[in-house]
Amino acid sequence: MELSPTSTCTGFHHIHPRPTPLSFPLTPRVSTAITSSSGGGGRGSQRSSAAAAPTPTPTLVDISCNDPQNGCAVDAQRRHSKPYLARKNAILQVQQSPHLDSALQRFGGVLKVQDLNVILRNFGQQSRWQDLSQLFDWMQQHSKISASSYSSYIKFTGTSLNPAKALEIYNSISDESTKNNVFICNSVLRCLVRNGKFDSSMKLFRKMKHNGLIPDAITYSTLLAGCMKVKDGYSKALDLVQELNYNGLQMDSVMYGTLLAVCASNNRCEEAQSYFNQMKDEGHSPNIYHYSSLLNAYASGGNYKKAEELVQDMKSSGLVPNKVMLTTQLKVYVRGRLFEKSRDLLVELDTLGFAKDEMPYCLLMDGLAKTGCIDEARSVFNEMKEKCVKPGGYSYSIMISSFCRGGLFEEAKELAEEFEAKYDKYDVAISNAILCAYCRAGEMESVMRTMRKMDELAISPDYNTFHILIKYFCKEKLYMLAYQTMEDMHRKGHQPAE
Repeated sequence: MELSPTSTCTGFHHIHPRPTPLSFPLTPRVSTAITSSSGGGGRGSQRSSAAAAPTPTPTLVDISCNDPQNGCAVDAQRRHSKPYLARKNAILQVQQSPHLDSALQRFGGVLKVQDLNVILRNFGQQSRWQDLSQLFDWMQQHSKISASSYSSYIKFTGTSLNPAKALEIYNSISDESTKNNVFICNSVLRCLVRNGKFDSSMKLFRKMKHNGLIPDAITYSTLLAGCMKVKDGYSKALDLVQELNYNGLQMDSVMYGTLLAVCASNNRCEEAQSYFNQMKDEGHSPNIYHYSSLLNAYASGGNYKKAEELVQDMKSSGLVPNKVMLTTQLKVYVRGRLFEKSRDLLVELDTLGFAKDEMPYCLLMDGLAKTGCIDEARSVFNEMKEKCVKPGGYSYSIMISSFCRGGLFEEAKELAEEFEAKYDKYDVAISNAILCAYCRAGEMESVMRTMRKMDELAISPDYNTFHILIKYFCKEKLYMLAYQTMEDMHRKGHQPAE
């Protein structure tokens, strides 16, 4: 047996035991094939299919032993029977064929639903999205499909960032008991949450419950994960926790971890501490992710004393701080303006090999720059480059913005030009920093070039982009351009400051 993690988008996982994956299925994962749409499955039939995993259809059993009393000789003979070998060969042929249509024509008749599900998951794991969709369509057309087929396909459409397709497939299910299958519903909800459509996921969740879905722990854990990046996420998370308790479900360590992360993202330090203690009181042992989430909550207020106590408590429990934990502790020190401690911890991160990307340096640079310590921030930036840490847009945007705030417009412009000459990966943050540098330096041609670059790369301007441009155009007495930019700002849904 191996452990199979079910992701909840937070770094925490529900662990389910499953057989070690093989190239050929010995037992199916979920239910028998769905060959017709009855439309008459009532609430009772839905409860049996959603509340518990469907009963697998017995297939070939792989038993290796030398005890003839257990019928091993018969099992071995069955395992190597012609139908078994034919199906095994058919799976490999379809998976490896460059022409899926012809492969399905030749081998589709041999394959059972659980065999096709194995191929479906294989295509998804290899990001073969076109083959994945083609195979799923074929399975539907030939009525070789099960709840597991829908669940897997919807899961992978979410991975390929195509929530609209996932919803289309879900809405096309006509059989009530299949549509209310908790595994399928969880896959759809996870797809929406993963793609940042939390409001849509909650709306669909309410509709699912109205139609007969009986949510399980995975359902609530998935939705809790969506609360981390939405407005009023903490209150929404509390509503979900209250509902799951009302339904007789218990919080597990994964849900507590997600709830701690929600508290951290909503600056709820005291609530995070309370849930952490409650989790331990209920017998759940905190892991590195629980400690990291609570530490992140302390970071919002720069509460370095509690942070240090927490790290010591974690070490006493036998856990070793990892890169995420130490980087979060660095953020706590920076927020508390403890720059000497921050520097010492950055050295420790570098010694442990945890400072090979720019993020730890950026945390310290940003903290220094925002407190007016531009020279110290520049020193960290140069140190990062000397150590051959590959800088990205974030580090440049921090330094360019700090130069602009400090009135060092020429240095800001030079750094912007350096970035443009060396890198071609842009986002809205670095684009805004470059725009700001050129606007402050009065480089109209460079401003227009940067705007064209954003259009070419389909970088959507945010509030700061419009604010920088309107202020610059007014300064240059280009009032028509400023007016047009403000109109564009309104069309994008942003409101200018008074």
